Amino acid sequence: MKKKIKVVADSKIPFLRGVLEPYADIHYMPGRDISSDQISDADALIIRTRTKCNKELLEGSKVKFIATATIGFDHIDTDYCASRKITWQNAPGCNSSSVEQYVLAALLVLSAEKNFSLAGSTIGIIGVGHVGTKIKRIAKLLGMNILLNDPPRERQEGGSDFVSLERIAQESDIISFHVPLTMTGQDKTFHMVNNKFLTDLRKKVHLINTSRGEVIEEKALKNAIVSGKLGSVVLDVWENEPLVNKDLLEIVNIATPHIAGYSLDGKANGTKMGVRTLSKFFNLGLDHWTPDSIPMPLDNKIVVNATGKNLEAIINEAVLKTYNILEDDATFRKLISSFEERREHYPPRREYGAYTIQLLNDHESAGNVLMELGFDVIGSS
Repeated sequence: MKKKIKVVADSKIPFLRGVLEPYADIHYMPGRDISSDQISDADALIIRTRTKCNKELLEGSKVKFIATATIGFDHIDTDYCASRKITWQNAPGCNSSSVEQYVLAALLVLSAEKNFSLAGSTIGIIGVGHVGTKIKRIAKLLGMNILLNDPPRERQEGGSDFVSLERIAQESDIISFHVPLTMTGQDKTFHMVNNKFLTDLRKKVHLINTSRGEVIEEKALKNAIVSGKLGSVVLDVWENEPLVNKDLLEIVNIATPHIAGYSLDGKANGTKMGVRTLSKFFNLGLDHWTPDSIPMPLDNKIVVNATGKNLEAIINEAVLKTYNILEDDATFRKLISSFEERREHYPPRREYGAYTIQLLNDHESAGNVLMELGFDVIGSS
């Protein structure tokens, strides 16, 4: 009988328990507690961002494969893994729709609170990968002007689809960041938002960061807010997570504990991709595995009466009934000391596809837009 592989897995990865047990000797533990002692005889790891896979952790271990159930992989020392012939795999795009939901909710809240229209506003999207492409899609649906910045894609694809950071700083009403954390090189994103970037802004920009906290130099951001340089700021990520700059927290408009991608759908996708890549590497026969069921919302039917409302108001009502971003903000501000606890016990959130909208008296072709977002729409004519 073939010996089972040994897998050490983050105990907070959802939908994983019971899946690998027939094929592997699997050990679960909190991601921050995974240490060199526990993985010394492990063949594989399934982790999240809280496990730093570097020489300190991996030296002397038997680990051959690492799957991270996250889009980002800056917690993996890829050069060290290459030197030790350790294969690793992230989960690109797994929670991109969840981040899309978060950003759209933020945009709708800001436009209502600051009394400006999204239609006709210019959004600068920095980083146009899985997430940035979806932000581009929703911006187009809402009638926004779009500026894209992605130097790696620009070099690869050429053409005129991309613009410089300087142009984004000069022309954008809203700037949303969707870049990986890169510490050095020509595509360095560490402290991309610094004093120079903020000084170059020509408008009171609404700034949203759901990428990595280190993309923004928080001292410079704080000074820009205090001086009235920015229209509003939404931060889901922080420079020294899980520590949070309390002075900055008090002056940003929306603050959350790195949960933009935390929908149940996004988590399920990350787990699915992790299991499948592990299966392919070790030939476990789970190459097409998917979670059995994702819990539905308690009330998955939304009734929206479009009478007297413009398109943005209709979209606002539908989207914010699936996800009230201000509830996450309020809870986080009350419990800032429990950053990790908020993430680990984040309440279930489903994406648009889990909801049916009954749209009454549609006069703005809102039904078409809602269907494009992913809702099941009835009575839209």
